[in-house]
Amino acid sequence: MYLVDSHAHLDSARYDEDRDDLLRRSYEAGVRMILSIGIGDGPAFMHHALELSHQYAGRTGFPCIYASAGVHPQEAALADDAAMDKLAQLAKDDRCIAIGEIGLDYYHEENPPIEVQKAVFLRQMEIATAAKLPILIHCRPSDGATPAALARFGPADAWDDTLTLIEQYWKPHNLGGVLHCFTGTIDHARRALDCGFLISFAGNITYPKAQNIRDVAAFVPEDRMLVETDAPFLAPVPNRGQRNEPAWTVFTARKLAEVRGLDEGAVASITTENFCRFFSVTHCLQ
Repeated sequence: MYLVDSHAHLDSARYDEDRDDLLRRSYEAGVRMILSIGIGDGPAFMHHALELSHQYAGRTGFPCIYASAGVHPQEAALADDAAMDKLAQLAKDDRCIAIGEIGLDYYHEENPPIEVQKAVFLRQMEIATAAKLPILIHCRPSDGATPAALARFGPADAWDDTLTLIEQYWKPHNLGGVLHCFTGTIDHARRALDCGFLISFAGNITYPKAQNIRDVAAFVPEDRMLVETDAPFLAPVPNRGQRNEPAWTVFTARKLAEVRGLDEGAVASITTENFCRFFSVTHCLQ
């Protein structure tokens, strides 16, 4: 039974002291493939995930690592021409299989203005189109944000804005993508599915108050669901509050199996097949 962690920040400084051990634990837990997300701490560092992918390629006892590259919406103000040129070059690497995570984030008061985020989102869609790569979507609305953030972003809805931009500017290219760490509604999921997207569930599906996520997990078609950690963030129950790691994808998969009335092996097989089919990667899963 193998699993794919479809979204982990392996280049995080929180792994600098024990990255080898962490990846060995992943392999031993059956998490044999990881998509390392290449946003770093801003555009100047978005190549680090791809470097890790090459560093661990072919090493016995370690998971197969692919990478993405992109500018997170929180860093959109740093997405100048040089950063976009760099992204376009990274996208040419065979181990870069997606552009992302990209999208919109209206949660933090200090985030760039909405129009800046939208412009950078659209520009990265153009780069992904040229590279014929899917996109990985980050969408965080103002729900639960501080009063200052709510005042800054007003009534704008990040989900509606994100999906509207995808429908208008991305769907026609038929390249699809992944809504990572999904926290939206069934209606949001339905709109994304209509655009050819997969829905990825993270450790927060295990949280007691996350019934809305579990409702969507029960709704999504089997051939469109993925599992992830978003490590080092969002550690699942029973490890909530700790530094997350790819080996703990098993807890997310276990909860997804429970929600859908399947056994864990079935969910592992389904989500692994979905990932490999969508990204056309199979050769190093063993």
